Amino acid sequence: MTALVTRGVFRTVRNPIFTGMIVVSIGGALMVPNAAALAGVALLALALEIHVRYVEEPHLLATHGEPYRRYASFAGRFVPLIGRIAR
Repeated sequence: MTALVTRGVFRTVRNPIFTGMIVVSIGGALMVPNAAALAGVALLALALEIHVRYVEEPHLLATHGEPYRRYASFAGRFVPLIGRIAR
């Protein structure tokens, strides 16, 4: 079992790498503004949301239990304060 990391950038966002992926894809869509680029951003965001909600979060809840639930109640999923889990 790995330790639950709640410091640094993880203090406010639970998935900073995925946040970065979305930001980079938005940047690409702004550089090449067409329907395919915008659809790519939307599909990436949707795929990451589904993965985090139905794969990562259940695993982390099963592994870390109440400490993860406490952490997820104040750290946002991809953006600070948005996507918090109710305690």
